[in-house]
Amino acid sequence: MAMEIAQTVDAKGLSCPMPIVRTAQAIKGLASGQLLEVLATDAGSVNDFAAWSKTTGNAIVEQSADGGVYRFVLRKK
Repeated sequence: MAMEIAQTVDAKGLSCPMPIVRTAQAIKGLASGQLLEVLATDAGSVNDFAAWSKTTGNAIVEQSADGGVYRFVLRKK
């Protein structure tokens, strides 16, 4: 079953904490249960998103890395 991404945040080239800042701004505009895709190149974003997910309650439903690009799919709580 394909996931329906409501919005994508392109945070490539941004360093900490900007990928999280952009994500937090974008997720405010989504309805509960909608999915937000985030693309980042900052290696630290893996830990940042794990911590942010725990803190905010927005779940990471998918996470991958491909050629230095980290992809996160978050479900708004």
